[in-house]
Amino acid sequence: MRQRFSHCGSVSGWLSIAGLACALASPSPSSGAQSKTREASAQGTGPSTVVVIDAGHGGFDRGGIPRQRIAEKTMTLDVALRLRKKLLDAGYRVVMTRDSDVFVPLPGRAAIANSNHNAIFICIHFNSATRAEANGIETYYYRRDAMALAANIHRNLIAGAPSENRGIRRRGYYVLRKTTTPAVLVECGFLTNPAEGQLALTSAYRDKLAEEITRGILGKPALVARAPASHYYPPATEVEAQPFNSYVGTDFIKAPPERSAARHRKRSKAARSKKSSHRTAQRSKDSSRTPAKKSMPQSAED
Repeated sequence: MRQRFSHCGSVSGWLSIAGLACALASPSPSSGAQSKTREASAQGTGPSTVVVIDAGHGGFDRGGIPRQRIAEKTMTLDVALRLRKKLLDAGYRVVMTRDSDVFVPLPGRAAIANSNHNAIFICIHFNSATRAEANGIETYYYRRDAMALAANIHRNLIAGAPSENRGIRRRGYYVLRKTTTPAVLVECGFLTNPAEGQLALTSAYRDKLAEEITRGILGKPALVARAPASHYYPPATEVEAQPFNSYVGTDFIKAPPERSAARHRKRSKAARSKKSSHRTAQRSKDSSRTPAKKSMPQSAED
């Protein structure tokens, strides 16, 4: 009997030790929940993907040039709203500087962009010119970290639209210079050009412009073949998008640097002063060369 109790005691001891080992080896439910919580919080603290879309002009600011038939503010807003829908479908968070026919000052547009962390800024415009033959699409950037974004958007737009390639240019426009995030301004064609203006009036073409800008933001391949004016769907052949450092195209244009307004005024004032001094010296010189008028007899003068 004593041996049986002794044997049972040893067995129970081994069972308790094994149970303790299993308890130590298997994590508790609370530990697993804490692990999932930490993982979720780590994912939540990651950078968000935000696109700030700026539809150019609006309200009393019609855009374009005087007596322009197509209002630029209407075309930019329509393309911007289509772009918003496509980016939302792609999973981006979208912020609009305006979503109706209102005027937003330039500092307000830049402030909206700067208030969104880790965002990119896309400004939609259409071009205008007094010369009706002027046409084409051009893209602008200012910050160096916006060069690749500008190249991706521009290549897709040029490949998907039947417009001329006017290149990618660096310019210090207010909304590009005052934003702290990568910013790109797109001129989607000339509304004063008969062909491009007529295209802009069609909803299919405006949707095509929004689609190509979306492809550029997503970094999707640019289309190789150009789309004809009567067909707004991408052809089958594509080329992979490349980073700017390995891009060997000729889309980037070296534009002359912009002159400072203060320096320009100073130079103009100095030039005017120098010109005035030159005129005074010339008049003095001419007067010294001109012989004095001889006095005539009274009878002759009469």
